[in-house]
Amino acid sequence: MSTETTERARRWRLVLGERSRCATLTGSDQTMDAALAALYNRGEGSSDAGGDRSADLSGSAPRVARWLGDIREYFPSTVVQVMQSDAMDRMGLHQLLLEPEMMEAVEPDVHLVGTLLSLNQVMPAEARESARAIVRRVVDDLERRVAQKTRSVVRGAIDRSARTHRPRRVADVDWNATIRRNLAHYLPEHRTVIPQTLVGYGRRSQGVQKDVVLAIDQSGSMASSVVYASVFGAVLASMSTLKTSLVVFDTAVVDLTEQLTDPVEVLFGTQLGGGTNINRAIAYSQTLIDRPQDSIFVLISDLYEGGVRAEMLRRVAAMKSAGVQVVVLLALSDEGAPFYDRQNAAALAELGVPAFACTPDAFPELMAAAIQGQPLDAWVDQHLDEG
Repeated sequence: MSTETTERARRWRLVLGERSRCATLTGSDQTMDAALAALYNRGEGSSDAGGDRSADLSGSAPRVARWLGDIREYFPSTVVQVMQSDAMDRMGLHQLLLEPEMMEAVEPDVHLVGTLLSLNQVMPAEARESARAIVRRVVDDLERRVAQKTRSVVRGAIDRSARTHRPRRVADVDWNATIRRNLAHYLPEHRTVIPQTLVGYGRRSQGVQKDVVLAIDQSGSMASSVVYASVFGAVLASMSTLKTSLVVFDTAVVDLTEQLTDPVEVLFGTQLGGGTNINRAIAYSQTLIDRPQDSIFVLISDLYEGGVRAEMLRRVAAMKSAGVQVVVLLALSDEGAPFYDRQNAAALAELGVPAFACTPDAFPELMAAAIQGQPLDAWVDQHLDEG
């Protein structure tokens, strides 16, 4: 049997479980198989026929802690995260996470942070400290990844959103705006436009130039979005040219702006799950906006409204007509759009406010487009085409 055939048989044996006889496992492969069996086998004594793996992770917390240690040793982190997620969904591993020793065995990731935050209210004090350390590791890693790009892109957008009629350099001329401004001076015989008025990009002062209000839905399906939005909120709040506010909501609205210096505090101020009153969140957000023409309102929600739908839509329309740049994100994560209320999304689109999912990598460019007042439907089309 060739090496390639042997490796293929080994992999199928790990996938199918011990009832498959396509290969014999030895050494570390046996430990890997035991870890997979603990999560996916039906267990001994099952009357089910066939060799399919299915779920059975029973036993005490110490046993599960050892299992978590094994999968971290023998599988890459991406696979570990999938197995942890399966264990939480199928066997209630989230209940065992209330015990401190479990915290040391898990692989930190955004999904785990969401699970820990959902358990925050019932978590014992000693487990909460371990959970906070895990959340800190994930948040610090995310902040390192997104901070530099976000600040650079947003600063550039703020600079370029300024307009001047006396640009200092050719590179500062906004040629599209200049042509539009001077179309009345088109000379057909020369097939050219005489630019009597130049439109250029200016350079603004270091004072506050734009106001940003982030409103984040705390419903359970939005867990990953809450994590990313909190990190981005902290990065935006660190920029002196922006005034950033952050509110989270379910049926109530909580203003967490004062905690924006530390996204971990923001996250532990959230309470995932519960109902949703988007209208109430928008109503509160309106009180934070006193410069509509220079304000950006970002709503992150699956749009399942438990409040007054018609009033919610009227508020969005009023914000938009006042000059606020309104952005509605169905998700801010790498997972694509979750289940969402399609009727509300369609109603918002009719108001000229497209609702769409955005990945964390694309969020800085989205904010830049909003700061510069670009039509977001065009940005969405371009982004989806590139994606």
